Amino acid sequence: MNEYVLIVAAALLLVSVLVSKISDRFGIPALLLFLILGMVIGSDGPGGIYFDDPALAQFLGVIALVLILFSGGLDTEWNRVRPVLKEGMLLATFGVFLTALAVGLFATLLLGFSLTEGLLLGAIVSSTDAAAVFSILRSRGISLKGRLKPLLELESGSNDPMAIFLTIGLIQLLSNPDTSPLSLVALFVMQMGVGALMGYGMGRVMLFFVNRSRLGYEGLYPVLTLSLIFLTFGLTDALNGSGFLAVYLAGIVLGRFDFIHKRSLLRFHDGLAWLMQITMFLALGLLVFPSELAPIVGVGLLIAAFLMFVARPVSVFISLLPSGFDWRAKMFISWVGLRGAAPIILATFPLLAGLPQADLIFNVVFFIVLTSVLLQGTTLSPVARWLRVDAPAVPKRTYPLEYNPMAGLKGELKELPIQSDSVMAGKAIVELGLPANFLIVLIARDNDFVLPSGGTVVQGGDTLLVLSDKVSFDDVVNRFNLGNEADN
Repeated sequence: MNEYVLIVAAALLLVSVLVSKISDRFGIPALLLFLILGMVIGSDGPGGIYFDDPALAQFLGVIALVLILFSGGLDTEWNRVRPVLKEGMLLATFGVFLTALAVGLFATLLLGFSLTEGLLLGAIVSSTDAAAVFSILRSRGISLKGRLKPLLELESGSNDPMAIFLTIGLIQLLSNPDTSPLSLVALFVMQMGVGALMGYGMGRVMLFFVNRSRLGYEGLYPVLTLSLIFLTFGLTDALNGSGFLAVYLAGIVLGRFDFIHKRSLLRFHDGLAWLMQITMFLALGLLVFPSELAPIVGVGLLIAAFLMFVARPVSVFISLLPSGFDWRAKMFISWVGLRGAAPIILATFPLLAGLPQADLIFNVVFFIVLTSVLLQGTTLSPVARWLRVDAPAVPKRTYPLEYNPMAGLKGELKELPIQSDSVMAGKAIVELGLPANFLIVLIARDNDFVLPSGGTVVQGGDTLLVLSDKVSFDDVVNRFNLGNEADN
């Protein structure tokens, strides 16, 4: 019997990986395809696999969210998100609150819910999903101008904790009517404060352990980081903090520094995040019964439309009032309010709490997510072009070598493009008088690579692959006026 379970699980993973090619080819979010696959193999579909265990689905979802958030934080480039930190935090907290409030009031009027039940529905669908957004932008070969992309990365990676806090707090109010709403303020301060402190502290602890453990086998380092990730979440949760915020911040803190086997660990956690997304989406697709969605199509469409065209834009424009983003950028940020797996996971919380409207809330949330991903996810590229916030994507060159930073080594491997009118163009490397700590490792020229020597002449259009410390790199950039090239 066990071998059949393994065969089915392996087949589902294989099909999911192959299905992702459709996402790359047609720009359909992989999330949507994984959910549909789960629904097809479920009890209402031809697969006939019966799955009706919200507790197990929630358990899988929490583990998956922890690993996905850590991977997202680890892959976040701090220098890119730091300039938009204020705007990102406003969207991830105040923006989420405004979205939950607007959708909650609308759902209360439309569905006849109590105000608290309506706000609970609003809180569940208030956070956005990043994975589908950027997979579509990459597959369509579109990048974004200015600070848009780092802002969207920061918001989508950091807004789940706020949505989780609102959901849990409102469930407490519904389950215990004697609970004072003011107690949620203290809970918010505790959750976010402890989560932030633990995230920063455990990020530094991770850095210490990874660099000082001196493990005999490289394969043990992913095991070490996994244990520290779950320790971070568990300890923070035990201290009444937001474990999700803690693991995301721990990933950002760790990613800011060089550590042993950084490149291989980044790849491991990226692959693990994809595995978790596939597992989570399949489980959530199995959990829903498509036949139960038909009766709520009308209200589902109305709430989804209100969320996409009213609640999200209002929350974005109000949250970004003090920012320097123009109306086009704000409109695009509004349209990138893609709902993903987090709302569906949060929709299992009312089910486990046994709330009277839990089944209706779950089905409405699932329908909203499907509608959002199907409509917004498939139109991101044309909307970016229509609003003129897109920029041509620059293909990332793959080099025939790898660099694994080590603790104590100050150097970084960086690309330095050389324009045709650059001062460096037409000169031999030996004539440039480069600092001792500035080493040109490789030169990318057209579709080929050149191994440099002192007599190699630098040409316009070359890209220098440089190993250097920050001081020496900045010195060369400033001396040869390469600031514009180095920023591209």
